[in-house]
Amino acid sequence: MIRRRKFRLRMPAHTLSLGESTFIMGVLNVTPDSFSDGGEFASSEAAVPRALEMEAAGADILDIGGESTRPGSVAISADEEVARVMPVLNALRGRLRIPISIDTRKAAVAEAAIAAGAEIINDVSALQFDPALGEIARRRRVPIILMHMRGQPATMQKDPFARNVFHDVIAGLRAAIVRARRARIAKSKIVLDPGIGFGKSIRQNFELLAHLPRLAALGYPLLIGTSRKAFLGATLGGAKSPAPPDERIWGTAATVTAAILNGAHIVRVHDAAEMAQVARVADAIAAEL
Repeated sequence: MIRRRKFRLRMPAHTLSLGESTFIMGVLNVTPDSFSDGGEFASSEAAVPRALEMEAAGADILDIGGESTRPGSVAISADEEVARVMPVLNALRGRLRIPISIDTRKAAVAEAAIAAGAEIINDVSALQFDPALGEIARRRRVPIILMHMRGQPATMQKDPFARNVFHDVIAGLRAAIVRARRARIAKSKIVLDPGIGFGKSIRQNFELLAHLPRLAALGYPLLIGTSRKAFLGATLGGAKSPAPPDERIWGTAATVTAAILNGAHIVRVHDAAEMAQVARVADAIAAEL
């Protein structure tokens, strides 16, 4: 367990003071094939009330994504992704007090989303899928979340896992930082995510959570996303009959607590109300470290 470093994350209309308490990033998947909700919020009619509900429940950031990157997923075109997210962004304009993050790997999608009010880019490819995304972040002066992923979504859980997960993740995140800095993105605009569940074994996911201080040593804010993921299903129900996503909430709570006590600044979750309570208690413990 460590005491978190403090950072200020400045956006066009908001500033987050990271490190005093944990920020809750609520997940809003406007996709027909999400692993967690099966497309329940794919329409703007369903997504907008869900967004407002998560803000009321305690979410500090709303992360909107129009392309599934679950294991085995297939990439969609930028046009299709824009068509999914823009109705939701337009409908939410002026209705949320919290900042919106756009979960995308594509520059065209980020450009459209930022024009509609998004203030953070969440890139699971860490500027590898579309290097032009870095130029959007720099020009628009928005923070960018750089996530480590071993392989691609379609095959990442089939390819061989790294022998040393920390060597792999740290090397990957350092390379991501280099890409961001070459794109002239300010250091103060970068957040790192080790990519729990993205090309890691069950054991490696727990290893990363147990030893997050090694990643905190890189000197950037940390975002951790464990919510409802498959490694929790396998742990709770076994590999042959994993617990379904909606029965992984308490397993998620355990990982959120561990992440906070080990230095996470932001936790990305589907269940904002429950995890806001978890974070409040974990923050109280962390304050006494």
